[in-house]
Amino acid sequence: MVSRRVSVGDFKIGVSEKDAIKSVLEDGRLSEGRKVREFEKKFADFIGTKSSILLNSGTSALIAGLSALIYAKDLNIKPKQKIITTPLTYIATSNAIVLSGFEPIYVDIDKNTFGITPENIRSLLEKERHPDKYAVILPVHLMGFSCDMDGINKVAKEYNLKVIEDTSQAHGTLYNGKKAGSLSLFSTFSFYIAHNIQVGEMGAVATDDTEMLRLIRKIKANGRLCDCDVCNRNIHGCVKLKDYKGEEDFDPRFTHTMIGYNFKTSDLFAALGICQLEKVNLINAKRRENVKYLNDRLKKFDEIFQLPSYSEDISYLAYPIIIKKPDVISRRFLRSKLQKHNIETRPFFGCIPTQQPAYSYLKKEYEGKLPNAEYIGKNGFYIGCHQYIEKDDLDYIVHIFEKILGS
Repeated sequence: MVSRRVSVGDFKIGVSEKDAIKSVLEDGRLSEGRKVREFEKKFADFIGTKSSILLNSGTSALIAGLSALIYAKDLNIKPKQKIITTPLTYIATSNAIVLSGFEPIYVDIDKNTFGITPENIRSLLEKERHPDKYAVILPVHLMGFSCDMDGINKVAKEYNLKVIEDTSQAHGTLYNGKKAGSLSLFSTFSFYIAHNIQVGEMGAVATDDTEMLRLIRKIKANGRLCDCDVCNRNIHGCVKLKDYKGEEDFDPRFTHTMIGYNFKTSDLFAALGICQLEKVNLINAKRRENVKYLNDRLKKFDEIFQLPSYSEDISYLAYPIIIKKPDVISRRFLRSKLQKHNIETRPFFGCIPTQQPAYSYLKKEYEGKLPNAEYIGKNGFYIGCHQYIEKDDLDYIVHIFEKILGS
């Protein structure tokens, strides 16, 4: 069998992508413009929310959204309050919580869907003497698997908490007929290179809440007075300028009423995103097809591995594998062997408070309290299932697993 390389993620520039980039260059505007607004409208329609707003990354989207909570007067959310979240995900989620002035509080995950559970959230809150110190529940839909949002929203309502979805890895996943990312106050997305909608570097917030939209639009532009989507292209159409009655020279783009960030993105990335949105259903269908094929061929190893559960509702980010018998084969050994055969792998992130050095100050507090997250963080990894992987590549993956495991 011919050796090949099977990557975790890939992106191919086709004719439509080249034409999209060319149109931006010919338009003469690289910063935010009409392509950003076009993507925002189409993405909100795709997710099923009233609005979306583009930022330069998924991390920025979450920081801007969390920061907006503090400025929203009706929510009465204050810095240093606690946010219940997952210990098993890419570290950016926890980083955004800390950088926004909140405290992350971790509960254990479901070992099959990799997400925090309503039961674990409720157990934490029932033991808490001061539940008023909590402000938000922030589940992460990891690897495309949706969390139990009905259960999480029920607990949140009982304790007067807001829910925010980190949907960076679940573009198009359905939960009870609705898109992940449409089931909370707001949701955040990442369009990193390996994700289902991929442009390189870009993020988004999706929401039905006009106040959140207004605040995030201001925060992502260094807290400027203007919160419309007009004046960065046409100052004369700005509502703030039209309503201004003063005599001094005034420009709402350079008048700042909040402390914010430069989280704006580019029309180049938005143009690529529009191309991706046009074929996202095909992308997700191909990824599901690849997952199903691998599951069918690798089920002979189900005593050694936990393979991903299959559903037509899941938009798979990757193909996660959990080693059930690390005494038989270690993750380090298996990943090394796969890499030698040009099958790219990634470890399953790590349990943030106990396995990530940046959060070592929490290790003593959480060690032994998050058994599922710790186990998967130590024994889980993933390979690619993306739309560019063909049947020959899948057969090669199966062949290498059989070769390594002696089957």
